[in-house]
Amino acid sequence: MKLKYLLSVILLSLIGLGEARGQDAAIKTDLLKDIVLTPTVSVEFGLAPKWTIEGTAELNAWAINDHYWKHWMLMPEARYWFCQRFAGHFIGAHILGGQYNVGNLDNNIKFLGTDFSNLSDKRYQGWMVGAGVAYGYSWILNKRWNLEAEIGFGWIHTWYDSYPCANCGRKLASGKHHNYVGPTKAAINLVYTF
Repeated sequence: MKLKYLLSVILLSLIGLGEARGQDAAIKTDLLKDIVLTPTVSVEFGLAPKWTIEGTAELNAWAINDHYWKHWMLMPEARYWFCQRFAGHFIGAHILGGQYNVGNLDNNIKFLGTDFSNLSDKRYQGWMVGAGVAYGYSWILNKRWNLEAEIGFGWIHTWYDSYPCANCGRKLASGKHHNYVGPTKAAINLVYTF
C-alpha cells in the first residue's frame, strides 16, 4: 500500500514538472532587500528559448533613527539560461545607475579597497554607474511561482559630495570620485511567471 502511494506521488510530481515550461515573462521582488526596507521590483521578458532580459528598480526613500541609506537604482540585465528560461542555472551581465544619500551608519567594514567605516561619521551624496556579471539559479515551485538566488560581481564608479554629519548642510568636499570593485548584486527573488 505504501509503495503504491509513493509511486502515485512520484507520478503526479513528474506530471507537474512536465507542465512547468519556459514562460514568456516574469515579475519579481527581492526578499533580501524587502527585509531591509528597500522595495524592489523586477520584470523579465523572454527573448529566445535560452535568453531573457530583466529590468530592476529599487527605492529606499527614508531615514530610520537618523541613519541614512536613501537611494534609487535601475539595473537592466541580460541573462543566458543553460536549460530553459526561468528554470535552473543562468549567467547574466548587468549595468546599473542611480543616486544615493548615505551616512550615519556605524561600522568598521573595510572591503576590497573601500573603507565603509567612513559612513559612521560622514554623509555622502552623489551618483553611481557600474557594470557587472552574475550567476544564479531558479527553482520552480509550481506552474507560476519560482524562487531565484543570484550573486553578481563588478565595478561601480561614484561621484559625490561629503558632509560632516547626517543632518549638516556644510560641505566637506565636492565633486569627489571613487571606484568600487566587489559584489554588485545579491538577491533572493520571489518570482511569478506568466
